[in-house]
Amino acid sequence: MAALPQSLRWVVGILAAFILLALARQFINTAGGGDSVNPPLLVSVTEVRPSEIGAMVTFSGAIAARDEAAISAEGEGGRVSALYAEAGDVVNAGTLLAKLDTSLVAPQVVRLEATLQEAQANAAVAAADYRRAQEVAKIGALSAQEVERRQAGQVAAEATVKVAEAQLSEARARLARTEVRAPFDGVVLTRSAEVGQLAGPGSGPLFRLGRSDGIEMRGNVAEQDLPQLAVGMPARVRVTGVEQFFEGRVRLIGAVIDPQTRLGSVRIDLPLHPNLRPGAFARGEVETTRQTRALIPQTAVMTDDGVNFVFLVDEKSRVQRQPIEVASSRPEGVVVNDGLSAGDRVVTLAGPYLRAGETVRVAE
Repeated sequence: MAALPQSLRWVVGILAAFILLALARQFINTAGGGDSVNPPLLVSVTEVRPSEIGAMVTFSGAIAARDEAAISAEGEGGRVSALYAEAGDVVNAGTLLAKLDTSLVAPQVVRLEATLQEAQANAAVAAADYRRAQEVAKIGALSAQEVERRQAGQVAAEATVKVAEAQLSEARARLARTEVRAPFDGVVLTRSAEVGQLAGPGSGPLFRLGRSDGIEMRGNVAEQDLPQLAVGMPARVRVTGVEQFFEGRVRLIGAVIDPQTRLGSVRIDLPLHPNLRPGAFARGEVETTRQTRALIPQTAVMTDDGVNFVFLVDEKSRVQRQPIEVASSRPEGVVVNDGLSAGDRVVTLAGPYLRAGETVRVAE
């Protein structure tokens, strides 16, 4: 047999060396169990320490003025001729908000004032005639029939004065209704009136006014939570965009449940504050009772097919899946009703990458 060329012998030798090196590496990994190549996953855990936690009823809603009134034009109405208030203005009772056109009512008042003056003058003349008739009748120079006629004239003149006074009062009342005024001290919440707008009883409110001495949150509470609330309970309210909590108290609990949404209503009395603006979205919470419960980080809780669970690390550093019953969620963590015991080590991070029974390393 002819000898192989020297170049080919080099190629065969190098391939044989690579094959032997790969076999040796596989043998070493198999003998060592591969732990040095794929070490157990490093996880962070927290030890369950049950503590006294207040049971919370949470709800959402909006900030509103405690007492709110829709201000509309009274009587016959008219066209808006001037505006004196804007949304956000603080007003006192009687403050002029808007004025309606008076081109029809004002002349009527002037005419009736003149009519009243005429009637009063006629009544004065009639009264004087009656007095003179009485004096003349005493000496027999005037018949009793004439005296009675002049007395009737006086009574008729006085009646005419009363009619004129009533008509003038009515006209002045109509004129006063052309001035839209605030019925109480408060804040103008909205202004829908515009100059030139036709305002009347059926045209909708011109302004919405809220009392300046009261603000509240109007919330919607789940049906099952409503029985836990009582008037006077302390409450905390947070408004969107504002970091601080506002302390208040439950002022009113609704008497009915909405059959469509299964929600009841609650009103929280709040102190006046510039950041509590009517219409702002708000969230509230009321602490009802205090119970001993486990509190764990939100990152530790996972959900599978609607079931909440966590991973526990046992004494052999193996993870076990543990279903839990969540009571509520808070900024500081998740409150657990059932499923955990004191001393359990709950995986707080890396849970989504674990499998039940897997061995892990616990971060110190």
